[in-house]
Amino acid sequence: MTFFLNSLKICALACLFWVSAVSADAKTTSHISMAEVLANIEHFYVDDIDANKLNQHAIESIFKQLDPHSEFLDQTELEALFNVANGRYTGLGIEVEQREKHIVIVAAIENSPAQTAGLTKGDILLKVNDVSVINQPIKQVSQLINQQQKPHVKLTIARNGHEQPLLFKVERKKIDLKSVKGNINSQGIAYLRIINFNNHTLYDVAKELAHLSQIVAGEINGLIIDLRDNPGGILDSAIEVSDLFLESGVIVSTKGRFAEANQEYYAQEGDVLGGAPIIVLINEGSASAAEILAGALQDNQRAQLVGTRSYGKGSVQSLIPLGDGQTALKLTTAKYYTPSGRSIEGSGILPDYPVLQHNFAHNGDFTQPQTETFINAKVHDLQLEKAWQLLEK
Repeated sequence: MTFFLNSLKICALACLFWVSAVSADAKTTSHISMAEVLANIEHFYVDDIDANKLNQHAIESIFKQLDPHSEFLDQTELEALFNVANGRYTGLGIEVEQREKHIVIVAAIENSPAQTAGLTKGDILLKVNDVSVINQPIKQVSQLINQQQKPHVKLTIARNGHEQPLLFKVERKKIDLKSVKGNINSQGIAYLRIINFNNHTLYDVAKELAHLSQIVAGEINGLIIDLRDNPGGILDSAIEVSDLFLESGVIVSTKGRFAEANQEYYAQEGDVLGGAPIIVLINEGSASAAEILAGALQDNQRAQLVGTRSYGKGSVQSLIPLGDGQTALKLTTAKYYTPSGRSIEGSGILPDYPVLQHNFAHNGDFTQPQTETFINAKVHDLQLEKAWQLLEK
């Protein structure tokens, strides 16, 4: 799970939890209502029990049996999810994932408080406000950050190359998640960085491409789409953006156990670039919706991919509202497949041109050689340079 939504698909479904119990001799199986079990404990257990806490523990134990992307969302979490999907939320601006006993920062969102403070990809959270978060689940760490009454949160970080922990004071504030930015040179070669996929990404991409075309007073002659460290977002958004560059063919298909989870999504006629060549940049931080776009363009032979193997998050989560209307399940309901039938779950997408490089800042100024001081050395954006070379051919 991450602080950002990896994939969003709203479904109106009812859900009941049931627990299966197998008898000692394994000859019979009975179905026991979770609600009945909890009610009996609440009424007959020898000591007073906090019913809300008991229910919470029961729910958490169920989700531990599922994949890490499925979870119960309370009212606050559900509201935050919708805010992120709409391109705004209040927080630090970090995307994280659980790696064994550690919470690791996958990305500090551009122009966020976290990036301003100096947090970066690969940092490991050790403490939040002097409270250890080692061996703590992401959900509890998120609550620890959000329950802070003061506007600033103190984070203790372990970083590669530093023997001692680093301390950061990061402000929690409202963040507008800009999903797209671009640039273009005098030859009409455009650069488009898609930072995430939210409800506004299709509009933002189309608007940016139109703006870049106006700058050179003509057609775009080639396009570099930068999906590096893009954590994903909304499934429909990735499909819509893919459709901008495809004349026909399958964009993505999804497969699950219930009928509505089995879908194929097709491109409609009309390529916004009129067939101009496309290079897509990916790396190990390109996940979910970003992989849908990369896979769709690669399999339909519309683009060539440069960089390193993508993250490999190939599942779709659906929101299933619960009876009170204020909580929901975020449940993995399907896996998605690229047009050629590839499932990238756990394996990712391989680039056509593998190019390794050190970390650097995606600043979008691709018209000049990009460098950044990294361990006292100048590091070029080798992946972007390769993309430029391919478009020059």
